[in-house]
Amino acid sequence: QCTYLEIEQVEQTHAVVLSRPAWLWGAEMGANDCGVCVGNEGVWTREPLGEAEALLGMDLVRLGLERGSSAREALEVITALLERYGQGGSCKEEPVPFVYHNTFLLADRAEAWVLETAGRYWAAQRICEGSRNISNQLSIGSDIAAEHPGLRERARSQGWWSGEGEFSFAEVFSLEKQPPRMEAAKARFHAGKELLRQHAGHITAETLMSILRDKDSGICVDAEGFRTAGSMVSVLPRDPALPCVHFFTATPDPSRSVFKPFVFVDGIKAVPQVRSPSFPRDPAKQIPRFQSSVDRRHELYRRHQAALELMEQDRERGQKLLETLQELEKQGLEGMKELLEGTVTPCPEELADLFFDCVEAEMKFY
Repeated sequence: QCTYLEIEQVEQTHAVVLSRPAWLWGAEMGANDCGVCVGNEGVWTREPLGEAEALLGMDLVRLGLERGSSAREALEVITALLERYGQGGSCKEEPVPFVYHNTFLLADRAEAWVLETAGRYWAAQRICEGSRNISNQLSIGSDIAAEHPGLRERARSQGWWSGEGEFSFAEVFSLEKQPPRMEAAKARFHAGKELLRQHAGHITAETLMSILRDKDSGICVDAEGFRTAGSMVSVLPRDPALPCVHFFTATPDPSRSVFKPFVFVDGIKAVPQVRSPSFPRDPAKQIPRFQSSVDRRHELYRRHQAALELMEQDRERGQKLLETLQELEKQGLEGMKELLEGTVTPCPEELADLFFDCVEAEMKFY
């Protein structure tokens, strides 16, 4: 059972760790126990939006992670399900539908892909070196490694492409008149690209955390009513003997949040402090949907929010708390560095409790 649709199950699924809006089934981003990571972004294209309930882009993120043992396999899972079921339905927990198409970033230890969609149509680009970012717009030009079999015919039949010369997915399928939010996304996309370029050749987990915290570029959003809700950075070593390490904030506004490490091992300790409550009569599951609202904040979120208010009111105490949190993050980063360099070998029990212990420590500071 996905957010709106029920689809056929597969025989085997991978363990996944997800960062997601609590009301839906899918996820904005996450990783699986094979070292595959997927994240998605909303996008508006020339293809009409489907308000009818289908698969959400966020459902496709989770399905790709559950069913794909490599980035390529996750891509194949997502595109097959997209072609079969389509994408559509509201992506927001509000009575007025908010609908978009999706772009995805997929990576594993060996390679990375960008997948961009317009309705049931799609194009994928394979990334072999350097860096790549996505940000609420189509960005795949003519460098297409895989595509929907009817993609070009669709573009030709709609009069969007003459059928002559180079075929650029972004040029052909982007809206001629962009909605205002896509204009802002353009600046954010270019800023992200530039920030990555500045660190070319020596990008670390800390580099990505600093980029995700960048407010001038609009990458870190903390405007009233719309803010960066969660952030994730993953380190995927090429050496399969080393574990993949995934850092999650589990709280909004990364500039005032702690990235906490998570490693897949057997017997992981559950972390109820970062799981949102469930509701017997959930307004997201009642038809008509979203007629009332519920408080989905988890324990860490509540405490973090209270701490942010304190930071606003008492700058001195706020600054002190922020420094304490930065120290906690630094310890986590150093511990994971030692693990990835092979200088320490923590016992599996330690790794099983790792995320739980970091969340506990953060809660104590609040």
